[in-house]
Order: sequence, then structure tokens, then C-alpha cells
Amino acid sequence: MAPPEDPRNIVLTGFMGTGKSTVGRLLAHRLDLNHVDTDTMIERRHGPIPRIFAELGEDEFRRIERSIAAELATDTGYVISTGGGFMLDSHNAELLAVDSRVFALVAELDIIMDRVMRRRSSRPLLAGPNPREQVRLLLEQRRAGYADFEQVGTDERPPMRVVEEIMRRLGHEPGQ
Repeated sequence: MAPPEDPRNIVLTGFMGTGKSTVGRLLAHRLDLNHVDTDTMIERRHGPIPRIFAELGEDEFRRIERSIAAELATDTGYVISTGGGFMLDSHNAELLAVDSRVFALVAELDIIMDRVMRRRSSRPLLAGPNPREQVRLLLEQRRAGYADFEQVGTDERPPMRVVEEIMRRLGHEPGQ
């Protein structure tokens, strides 16, 4: 029996603070693939995400994400770390999930809060007076969308352990 073909790309999705960017960089390095972070792409081309939200609104930000998805759908050999709402857009999911393996990184509310509050100023969706409640509500709204993808828990796990689990799921033995 022939080994399964590698997917065109590996896509990491999930709520903010679940480790998509960190795990993505490490996974790409271990698999000798290129890494791309959709939020970084957006910021390089359009400026800081908080400014985009403030000046242009969330709808424009999501339009920009759709153009990034269309661009990435034509490339292969990437680990793609997405923003928290990126793959919840059915257009983006249809484009990127066709030949890619998609993993949703998940974590509990307390873990997410600990991680995101360290970088609160760069998180426009946390700009309100009660960030914990905002995160709880947003996480609840997005939970079903993330459930459409293969789940990988990141609670209290070092990023390399998450990378190793994803590699095992992709059929790579430790040390490869």
C-alpha cells in the first residue's frame, strides 16, 4: 500500500491565543515547509489590524482576508496560520480546505485569557470594558465553526508537543 499523499498545505485555525502562529512556525520548520501567517500578511500590506478595524471596520477586514485566502489557495507547500475568524468564513474554508489538512487549535477560556491579555492592545476584538466576557461570548459563537475541523488541544502543552501531535496525525514519526 502506498503512503498517503501529503496535503497541499496545512492550515491552523482556532480562537485567538490558541497558539496558531507559534505552532505554525515550529511545524513548518519541522516539516521543511514555508510558513505564512495571514494576520502578518495583512499587516504588511494594509497596516496594523487594530487600525483596519477602527478606520475601515470588520467587514473590510474580512474582505481582505478573503483576498488572502484566494491567493493562498493557489500555492502549495505551506503551513498557514490563520486569524481567529479566517476559516469561519465559508468562502475561505472552501478555498483552503479542499486539498489541505486543517487543524483547529483549541484551549479553555482561562488559558486563552492568560495568553491574550499579555497582548491585549493588539487584539481589536478585546477593546471593550470586559474582555473576559467578550472572549467567552466570542468563543461560544465560534465553537461550532471550529468543530468543523480536526481538533488539537493546546491547554498547558508546550508548543512542540502540539507540533508532535499534528505530525503524528499527518503520519510523520517523531524525529522525522
